[in-house]
Amino acid sequence: MEKLKIAIVGVGGISNSHIAAYRANPNAEVYAFCDINAERLRYMGERYGVERLYTDEAEMLRELPELDAVSVCTWNSAHAPCTIMALDAGKHVLCEKPMAMNVEEAEAMKAAAERNGRLLMIGFIRRFGRDCDIVADMIRSGNLGEVYYAKTVNLRRNGNPGGWFGEKARSGGGPLIDLGVHSIDLVRYLLGKPRAVSVYGVTYTKLGSRPDIKTPKFYVSASATDHDICDCEDLASVLIRFENGAALSVEMSFSLNIGKEENSIQLFGTKGGVRMADDVQLFSQLNGYLSNVSLEGQTGLDMGSGFRSEIAHFLHCIQTGEPCRNSADDGIELMKILTASYESAATGHEVIL
Repeated sequence: MEKLKIAIVGVGGISNSHIAAYRANPNAEVYAFCDINAERLRYMGERYGVERLYTDEAEMLRELPELDAVSVCTWNSAHAPCTIMALDAGKHVLCEKPMAMNVEEAEAMKAAAERNGRLLMIGFIRRFGRDCDIVADMIRSGNLGEVYYAKTVNLRRNGNPGGWFGEKARSGGGPLIDLGVHSIDLVRYLLGKPRAVSVYGVTYTKLGSRPDIKTPKFYVSASATDHDICDCEDLASVLIRFENGAALSVEMSFSLNIGKEENSIQLFGTKGGVRMADDVQLFSQLNGYLSNVSLEGQTGLDMGSGFRSEIAHFLHCIQTGEPCRNSADDGIELMKILTASYESAATGHEVIL
């Protein structure tokens, strides 16, 4: 089968994961790069040996009709326009999370995919992790019983990446829309994708990007400068209630005065519970005794293998026409939750969906 020709729109930090996964797949060719930053574009072209370089997406799509698909890896505010342009040019699209800046943009993206008969897949990478497969298997096997409560935390002490991540006009928000989208989607996916019925959230903008801290940051954006705008939240806490009665507690921070950074997801059921972090742990009972079990092997999230699996699934769905795991409808549902969370934080009231 002829290799699918892929263009990467937005060659910042996350694009490296997409590029590596495409290059590792025998069914794909990384064919072109597009970015508004000409210097970054030249650097990435030289790094990966890609010669078709464009600073304008419309020009690229016009000059390269042979393109099959596009990975949209831009900052969040460009997701919708870049995705819709590619879909209207007849290309399949894998769009990084979050799907868009709001529900209206997300619905417009889905409409573009439908009117052009093209695949739009959203980059919910956590669905392709080994830990997701393990916990999904536990749930299917009944080892957890009824899962009725979940808790997810991703708390960074000094983790505002800078660049566009902290600028609300480009990001749409801070750690909730950047980090929380992963955890909220994964929990909802594991629970069978129930619809959220209400959201209560709070956000705080107290510490900012902490430019006075000399300790190295958790991660630095490829777009970071010494004059970045930082007007997004640095801490968010949200409680989500689903139609099946289950609830999810979410805590996300870029900047927080804590002693140790934490990143975990916990599910609590009537027969057992699990904690997903560096590994997967099962908490249950055995012969009347409480038991804690740490699974052997590579049970935690490996981003490299996760992206390879995600890209392989995207290419497979293009070539076979099979429905994709990360649909536009899933992206729209997450945008409803995120939008409601920020609305609740702004008004101080619960939002009913």
